[in-house]
Amino acid sequence: MMVPKAGVVLISDPFLKDPNFMRSVVLLCAHNNEGSFGFVLNRPYQQTLSDFIPDLEGYEVPLFYGGPVQPETLHFVHDIPDLTEDAALVASGVYWGGKFETVMKKIHDRSLDLRRIRFFLGYSGWSQGQLNEEMEQKSWLITAASPQLVFKSKPKQAWADAIRQLDRNFHEIVNYPIDPQLN
Repeated sequence: MMVPKAGVVLISDPFLKDPNFMRSVVLLCAHNNEGSFGFVLNRPYQQTLSDFIPDLEGYEVPLFYGGPVQPETLHFVHDIPDLTEDAALVASGVYWGGKFETVMKKIHDRSLDLRRIRFFLGYSGWSQGQLNEEMEQKSWLITAASPQLVFKSKPKQAWADAIRQLDRNFHEIVNYPIDPQLN
């Protein structure tokens, strides 16, 4: 069984009731002695990036809810190794961050394929040992992150797509109701 580390995707248990993470898929970008950090991949905002950055008016750049921590901060992940300097390799073909000014310039001159980058408001964070405790409580399943899962999965399908990456024994949980008492 995989363990939490940078470059994995956390898949919420089908019965997890926390509204921040119900049926969520989280790209884990860091996991160390200080805590854990990542972004919810399957919660799009109804607003676009231009709603928050007026300089991007006229550019339809999708925006995602990264998590409940510091929702006023902006982050991005991408699959373009030479997009910007200072990007951190998180998983094979998946990078986090870099120089935002460079990304803005590439958006303006329309040289950036927006299907290869995702922007997030806020992030998901766990204090030291917290994610390990949640793993012991079986709140999360883990699979490897991939550009396919991070960038190409449709938000409504990402949870099911991530489950399907697991051992076949897990595939049936895709069909579990959110609240089995209502079944």
